[in-house]
Amino acid sequence: MSSPCLKAKLYKREKLCSKQAIDSIFARDSDVAGLRSLLAFPLRVLWREVPAGEYGAPVPQFLISVPKKRLRHAVDRVRMRRLVREAWRLNRDRLPAEGRMQIVMIYVAPKLLPYHKVERAMVKIMDAITSSSVRTDEESGE
Repeated sequence: MSSPCLKAKLYKREKLCSKQAIDSIFARDSDVAGLRSLLAFPLRVLWREVPAGEYGAPVPQFLISVPKKRLRHAVDRVRMRRLVREAWRLNRDRLPAEGRMQIVMIYVAPKLLPYHKVERAMVKIMDAITSSSVRTDEESGE
């Protein structure tokens, strides 16, 4: 039973901060095991499930990237990061609670978009991640 106050907060343990983990996701020279990607405009998402032996929080961790190439003004980049973060916060319960995964969201639209488009993309992303993790769980169980 979760209280509404608990859901309202974005916790530090949910943020992907480890330089080693971020570098392993973005490494071009080596293939990261289990790295998947999806484009749900205006977001491109890379994610992977973290093996049990590897260090990481027991909750899904995320990182938001808004490239300067797409949005030139810092205020626009900050606004888009806030919108994506809010969409994550409100829809994170769609992901498995015990899922140890690392998720990177990259904003790819050339201009600012309204919140409802970002949220629609986030819901699509969460559903895709959930369905792929359910499929891998079923395959490993057999």
